[in-house]
Amino acid sequence: MTATIRNRLLSTLLVLFGVSLIVFLLLQLVPGDPAVTILGSGATAEAVAALRTELGLDRALPIQFFDYLGGLVRGDLGRSLTVNAPVADIMLPRFANTIILTVAALILCIVVAVPLGVIAAHKQYSIFDRVSMMVSLAGASVPVYWFGLLLIGAFAVTLGWLPTSGMYNPRFPGGFTDLLAHLVLPAIAAALVPLAVIARMTRSVMIDILQQDYIRTLRASGLSTNSVLWRHALRNALPPIVNIIGLQVGYLLGGVVFVEVVFGWPGLGQQLYTSITQRDIPVVQAGVLFIALAFVIINLLADGAVGLLDPRTRRKVGA
Repeated sequence: MTATIRNRLLSTLLVLFGVSLIVFLLLQLVPGDPAVTILGSGATAEAVAALRTELGLDRALPIQFFDYLGGLVRGDLGRSLTVNAPVADIMLPRFANTIILTVAALILCIVVAVPLGVIAAHKQYSIFDRVSMMVSLAGASVPVYWFGLLLIGAFAVTLGWLPTSGMYNPRFPGGFTDLLAHLVLPAIAAALVPLAVIARMTRSVMIDILQQDYIRTLRASGLSTNSVLWRHALRNALPPIVNIIGLQVGYLLGGVVFVEVVFGWPGLGQQLYTSITQRDIPVVQAGVLFIALAFVIINLLADGAVGLLDPRTRRKVGA
């Protein structure tokens, strides 16, 4: 168990190091000079050179990278190049808003996709099965931003049921109720593709389990269909379902970038979009690192949940 935890932590550190290195190198390829972006195109060459020296941009790339890593170890994410504020102060509130949107979309995925997949597997080749899987396949193929615009046009502009953008009403904030009203459409848009994937995977896993001999034995013993389906079959299907849900969280964290821009949700994705256009390198690096860290932690939790649900995994870990 100790060796497994140690290996997991080591792999987490390696992933974060790799993400930091890749993002750092990719941002160096973006055209333009951050110093010129900050000072404006009318700045003198002397002013630009002085600012580059102040920001450390005149140093060799390896030195800049290891200075950045040293700051991460100390908990220093640097300062924004555009607003001259600590990156942590900018990103942490935004990250909290992104987590709210991600959790809401994930709950929607689980509540809808898992029962949908179970019922489709139980009614294999029925009209319900064919229609639900066809709709889920279409949902997995729809661009998130396009679907978000459709939701805004239908439910916000045409029907006027829900707000078009933001997290709260800027004029009359209504607390939790106002938050829920603003959360509905972006959560549905963000959940579309993961919901379709989880539903199809749940159906596939459940079909395999429903063909097992012990399921036939349970049915022959007189257990009701609901008991066999929801109590026994679904319980054995949970490990792979939990695993795929953990992987889809990574897609959610990446997909909310587009959702937040479309719906004006003040989260990490919207801040990343703004910072990329402004070439604010420290903020972009921190944003990607936050997403990578959240993805790794969620998958660690998913692996732990699979270990608790699958006795074979527990025996392997304990060996």
